[in-house]
Amino acid sequence: MSYDPPPPSYPYRPPDSSPSYDAYPWLPQQPPEPPEPAGRRPQRHTALGHHSDLRLLRSAYRWQRRVATLTALGYFVLFLVLSAFAPSFMTSTVTDGLPTGLLLALVQVPVTWLAIVLYEQTARRRVDPIADRIRKQAELDARREGTR
Repeated sequence: MSYDPPPPSYPYRPPDSSPSYDAYPWLPQQPPEPPEPAGRRPQRHTALGHHSDLRLLRSAYRWQRRVATLTALGYFVLFLVLSAFAPSFMTSTVTDGLPTGLLLALVQVPVTWLAIVLYEQTARRRVDPIADRIRKQAELDARREGTR
């Protein structure tokens, strides 16, 4: 679930025009943009900054970070809790002379690799397709604006 804060509400409406004085007199003055023709069609979709795909991308990326982080940190916290509260379990031997604690510590490296693999897979499966779709839409929007 994603939470996007509402836009700030102002007690007054900001003016539509810029101030009458030169804010930066050392910069060259840019000519005002010409008004849009009356027969122009409105845009079919909203601007990219307010696009719902960006919200989907944020939530997919958030899910991706949580999976990878909880995989690596979850195992490490489990190892620390067992070390602190179950010393008899951690000192028991699995095979001749190999304590359980050392075995669990050695398994931390493959678990970290697993977290990296999960991060890559979720990026390819969930995040990259949404990012590609947004990128293609932005390119199309730029081409449309360039032809006008």
